[in-house]
Amino acid sequence: MENMTPKQIVAELDRYIIGQADAKRSVAVAIRNRWRRQQLEPEMASEVYPKNIVMMGPTGVGKTEIARRLANLTGAPFIKVEASKFTEVGYHGRDVESMVRDLLDQAIAIVRQEQAAVVEARASEAAEARLLEMLLPTPPNVTTVAGGYIEPEEADERRQRARDRIQEQLQAGAIDDRQVELSITSKPATQVMFANMGLDQMDPDMANVFERLIPEQTKRRKVTVADARKILTEQETEKLLDNEKITAEGIERTEQSGIIFLDEIDKIAMPSGGGGGDGRGPDISRQGVQRDLLPIVEGSAVNTRYGTVHTDHVLFIAAGAFHGTSVSDLMPELQGRFPIRVTLAALTRHDFVRILTEPGNALTKQQAALLAVEGMTVTFESEAIETIADFAARANTTLENIGARRLMTILEKLFEQINFDAPEMVAEGHAEIGVTRQFVADQVSGIVEDQDLSKFVL
Repeated sequence: MENMTPKQIVAELDRYIIGQADAKRSVAVAIRNRWRRQQLEPEMASEVYPKNIVMMGPTGVGKTEIARRLANLTGAPFIKVEASKFTEVGYHGRDVESMVRDLLDQAIAIVRQEQAAVVEARASEAAEARLLEMLLPTPPNVTTVAGGYIEPEEADERRQRARDRIQEQLQAGAIDDRQVELSITSKPATQVMFANMGLDQMDPDMANVFERLIPEQTKRRKVTVADARKILTEQETEKLLDNEKITAEGIERTEQSGIIFLDEIDKIAMPSGGGGGDGRGPDISRQGVQRDLLPIVEGSAVNTRYGTVHTDHVLFIAAGAFHGTSVSDLMPELQGRFPIRVTLAALTRHDFVRILTEPGNALTKQQAALLAVEGMTVTFESEAIETIADFAARANTTLENIGARRLMTILEKLFEQINFDAPEMVAEGHAEIGVTRQFVADQVSGIVEDQDLSKFVL
């Protein structure tokens, strides 16, 4: 997927996200440029830096969804962080470098999963062999039976026949409920032991020291054959994996393909006029976060428990509503590290109709699928879809504009009683629901028109 053309990337994004063509084009070009850079000679490739993007637009228009779907398409390591959760050194909050460590953890998890798939067949065979040994332990070379002796060759033949029978039953799942006893090795989670501090706030070398000091715990447990197969497969997979190779590949992917989505970056911007006025309070922290973010976005070396990660070629996508601020309120140096700026348009009534009908994961399709589990069939008339879109557009105009999220609240209210009564309705023979314009109006119109009540419900 990494060598998809910009048009192919946009086409894939169109399957899930309605509108916002400019934003889709920008991220598609950014991803394609990464692939292009990787085809260059190393000397030239090292000089080509990513064109970071800042997306501006009201909440609920698809900023986060574009970045998340983009990462899924490319298989790149991706994390979403909120800029408002970071504070400058000396203030309570997470260190900005923790986002790089989280990204590396994500990359290593992706590589580990890929390598586990490669050795899956071998690990499964080894796990099955161990399980057979538990069910039918290897006997001594000479076995006594009824006061006599059986020759080793005859004993081996009997054992092999018994082993073959058990293996057939094992593969057929006939003995999955049988109990076996096995040893399980585990290590206490250091993140829990140091929850107040957090390992991401601790020096990486010190964190590794603490992990080595904590001994592994081994205990015997009785589990079913089905559970034992999973546990043994995981153990055998771990034996076959090369952790050093996985770590090296994880660092490489983080540096060359990583995507960090910085949400709510407008919350750390300094409003025109200074906001606090006296230079104290939250403004100091906002300025501090920007200063701490700058070297990460510019490109720096971050120490992690797995090694050093260079952020020079990590793609940063920032997003914010920018209601009371603008991108120009950020530090000039930080602004310069986000050369591509895209404005996402507020969603219209027509957009809401498309959102409710076109995507494969449309909210109407999700609701119908959920009730289908109960045995209920739900159909939406086109007039009902338009009515829902009308109410959503009206509520976003008269109340706070929360974009497509308004559709979720309206649909939840629309199906509130049906979701509650669905099992009984199906049992009584009412297994089909047709959503009409009148049904939508009866359920939602009073809520939208009541300004005081709508603040709480919608």
